[in-house]
Amino acid sequence: MSKRIIAFVDGSIYSASVCDHTAWVAKRMDASVELLHVLGRRGTPTPSEGLGTRSALQAELAAVDEQRARLVTHRGIAILEDARHMLTKSGLQAVSSELVHGDLLDTLARHEMGAEMVLIGKRGEAADFAIEHLGSNLERIVRSATHPVLVASRAFRPIKKVLVAHDGGASSLKAIDYIARSPLFPDLQITVVAVGVKTAETERRLTDAAALLRAGGIATETLTVGGVPDVALGNLVDSAGFDMLVMGAYGHSRIRSLIIGSTTTAMIRSCKVPVLLVR
Repeated sequence: MSKRIIAFVDGSIYSASVCDHTAWVAKRMDASVELLHVLGRRGTPTPSEGLGTRSALQAELAAVDEQRARLVTHRGIAILEDARHMLTKSGLQAVSSELVHGDLLDTLARHEMGAEMVLIGKRGEAADFAIEHLGSNLERIVRSATHPVLVASRAFRPIKKVLVAHDGGASSLKAIDYIARSPLFPDLQITVVAVGVKTAETERRLTDAAALLRAGGIATETLTVGGVPDVALGNLVDSAGFDMLVMGAYGHSRIRSLIIGSTTTAMIRSCKVPVLLVR
């Protein structure tokens, strides 16, 4: 088993969904799983000099810092144990886990090398109940990852119908190529969609994309819809019952603003299904 995927879990209500999506990906790819829980760097040490310093108070603050560090570490271990149990219970055997003290992006850079995919929840623990807020870690990972990133929705459901946003840009073409080559997509229903005015050029792009996918043995339909990309795609996902959205992480048209920008947040927020971002 040479393929490997990595999944970030943080104890949020999205972590169970991350595990479910990870199990789905790992089984279809025949890949091992590496679970990561990143604690972040230790906070600013309690100052020993300056205004407000008292020896007894300093000692008490230091003790609180130590206790908090221990509790956070124990909780991180418990999160990884629970996530690993979920994956092994689903039938996966090749599952490893690591508790990391350090920077999230440094951790991503180290572990992403040689991995097939990165999985993360739509919102982090701090944003569990803030419906309009996306996890800052999600934004950071999307900006930095060099491999496909699967953003898990709040709950997993069987994935059968996949919507692919296509604008003809480099990353959009890369997404089409990725789908054609990936073991994730055979036997799934693929629809490639362009957002905007229907023209001969957009039709040609859709036809070329569909031809590439069909050559790989993937049943594919095409569609053009009008409107603003994030709204149009979100509505289409809901109305047609798609189970996943795939898109390039960068584009050269209006879809470009979906990722790395304010519209990215709107797209992922409005989409109630997992979103696979291909760089």
